[in-house]
Amino acid sequence: MEYRTLGGTGTIVSSLCLGTMTFGNESSEEVSHAQLDRFVEVGGNFVDTANVYSRGVSEEVIGRWLTARSGLRDQLVIATKGRFPMGDDPNSAGLTRVNLSRALDASLRRLGIETIDLYQAHAWDPLTPIEETLGFFDDAVRAGKIRYVGVSNFLGWQLQKAALITEFRGLAPIVTLQPQYNLLVREIEFELVDVCRNENIGILPWSPLGGGWLTGKYVRDSEPTGATRLGEDPGRGMEAYGPRNSDTRTWHILDTVRRVAGERGVSMSQVALAWLADRPAVTSVILGARTLEQLEDNLGAAGLHLTEKETELLTEASTPVVGQYPYGPQGIAQRDRKI
Repeated sequence: MEYRTLGGTGTIVSSLCLGTMTFGNESSEEVSHAQLDRFVEVGGNFVDTANVYSRGVSEEVIGRWLTARSGLRDQLVIATKGRFPMGDDPNSAGLTRVNLSRALDASLRRLGIETIDLYQAHAWDPLTPIEETLGFFDDAVRAGKIRYVGVSNFLGWQLQKAALITEFRGLAPIVTLQPQYNLLVREIEFELVDVCRNENIGILPWSPLGGGWLTGKYVRDSEPTGATRLGEDPGRGMEAYGPRNSDTRTWHILDTVRRVAGERGVSMSQVALAWLADRPAVTSVILGARTLEQLEDNLGAAGLHLTEKETELLTEASTPVVGQYPYGPQGIAQRDRKI
């Protein structure tokens, strides 16, 4: 396992982070605890969850695991999130002081800890002034309830605005961004990566395997069945089978990943994770496994670095399709200047 600083902080985290969205739902408590044990055994020290994962059960599963393993808490960096509704009350959602104060206290209780290392806004809230949210985060840091502030699913202008407000108001800074990022979904490179590099914000990619697509388990023009996420629900979310199957770019990317993996003698998952872990501004890649076997395969990416040629092949094959402007060749030319 390799280690990096958490964004612009001095706190050290493993380059792979254990995501726990499956805990209490797709993964039983026994399997979840086995994943946590194995992750720590190989040197992982970064665990990410959220209050809405299994309606709080994910945090409870982690809390019971921590309680049963005395002394382990101080060796870990624990992250969670708040923003999405946890009840029918109209004030049980959003980035308001009302909701976040309740959500934070509830997460602390479920996790059974005194301080959350990284507390993240799970998404932008168009109804709440970002100044209110950032003020709450700063108060929570000063109160010792959280150590660092992060955000998830922000757009470029939203992240830049929030970062500047914290700087000029002297508030606790944003140290991480958690976006979807993988070989199939690279659009954060249009603006968000540059914001993160300029503001010293670490990127924590979620869905690094594109909802399972980059493992190579799906077949062209053959709708999946069986005990997989798309087998159980082919129309599931952003990784839905139909749209990706009909996009020739999907299969070009998968063929390239398969080729690199075959030549390296490693799994397709490990190649996709290794490519992502070495992208600019990436701090730690969030793994999301249903089973211990899936986690074991993902952990094989720890310390794996692709050659320059392999990286170029994958980067070229997965180049996002864009128009000429503002993110295509003509837009890039206007932003460039050489001596």
